[in-house]
Amino acid sequence: MKKRSKRYEKNQKMAGSAAELSLDEAIGALQAMAGAKFDETVELAFHLGVDPKQGDQMVRGIVKLPHGSGRTVRVLAFTDNAEEALAAGADHAGLDELIRRIRDEGWFDFDVTVAKPASMAAIRPIAKILGPRGLMPSPKAGTVSEDIAAAIREVKAGRYEFKMDKTANVALVVGKRSFGAQRLRENVVAALGEVRRACPPAVKERFLRSATLSSTMGPGLGLDLRKI
Repeated sequence: MKKRSKRYEKNQKMAGSAAELSLDEAIGALQAMAGAKFDETVELAFHLGVDPKQGDQMVRGIVKLPHGSGRTVRVLAFTDNAEEALAAGADHAGLDELIRRIRDEGWFDFDVTVAKPASMAAIRPIAKILGPRGLMPSPKAGTVSEDIAAAIREVKAGRYEFKMDKTANVALVVGKRSFGAQRLRENVVAALGEVRRACPPAVKERFLRSATLSSTMGPGLGLDLRKI
């Protein structure tokens, strides 16, 4: 049997002794737990009252965190105007050469792609490569835009797409432990609001079944959704 660290066992005991918490109580408990040696990511996860097999009950949306996610996001911009994209903060920019590297070399040193509408025809041949990895630019996700500089800045600032998985769960990054209680709270409230707005009209039952707040190395803390 794998032996757990004292830090893990202490944190697990704290989480196990808690009932569903208000948001402020959960953030306080999370920050009171012993942390890892790095700045842990904080995640908000939901179990939804939907049927993932029904096409009209799919859940996806876009969240813009007021204080960003705390993560470094590497952005690739598909555009003929590489200078404009790089000046806006893109890590990589271009068109034909980037497409070739992805297609022929299996190059994926980026986390998000953005593109101008005029570039989409050139990208389609690698859609089957980017799509399964969630890297295909999409108008619904706000990553296809005439104002590519604005799209890059929004992604860098913490705007990203979320999507329900096959078991009706959805997880969103809401910051870092170092953010402090107030910034974490505002990010969580923003994320919660976007998930609620993504509720499909076809859903007639209780949409949000449960919610959990956790850090990278910490146990989950159940939230009382009635108190948020």
